Amino acid sequence: MFSQQSTVDSRQQWTVGCGLWTEIRRGVLFTLTTMLLLGGGYHGLLWGIGHMALSDQAEGSLERRADGSIIGSRLIAQKFQRAEYFHPRPSAVDYNAASTGGSNYGPSNPEHLKAVRERIAVIVAEDGVTPGQIPSEMVTASGGGLDPHVPPVAADLQAPRVARSRRVEVGAVRELIAAHVEPPLLGIFGRPRVNVLELNLALDARFGQFAPVLNTAREEVR
Repeated sequence: MFSQQSTVDSRQQWTVGCGLWTEIRRGVLFTLTTMLLLGGGYHGLLWGIGHMALSDQAEGSLERRADGSIIGSRLIAQKFQRAEYFHPRPSAVDYNAASTGGSNYGPSNPEHLKAVRERIAVIVAEDGVTPGQIPSEMVTASGGGLDPHVPPVAADLQAPRVARSRRVEVGAVRELIAAHVEPPLLGIFGRPRVNVLELNLALDARFGQFAPVLNTAREEVR
């Protein structure tokens, strides 16, 4: 009787042990499978679809010159300071794509107000306009610091200075601006806007390229 009970207990222990190892094996296989599918296969599938259907966006919406050299991305603002180019919105991170963000200053913050006044003074001196003509986008930084667009009115305000610096007709510069105005998304979301990098590349293509020398009048204003 005792021998039969021992045999039954041994069989039960063996069955429990086999069941335990089966569950462990299933758990390991499930973990490996999900790691391969979700950690590799899923991303590889999206990468392939992106490059086939939206290759330009998948590569970062890069802008290139005629010789194929990469200038930047149309999604990220760059620091243009020469008088021959259109200037973008101010940036609290100095246009550093690796460190996006705003100043976090409130509208009544003394440092913010000081920066706004300095930017207004620079624009008045450079473009020969009155403070009331300056759009708010040109004296306040965007939340991410890398907004690549300005309103058409901000580009038009800079047209005389750009034309004068390049010794071309202001009407020709305004034609380029009009050709680069992007309408609101689906006609209702957002406002008309102009991509500064694309506009400046169009300037170079039509009127000639200038060396990237910084304008020290803006160097101290962030």
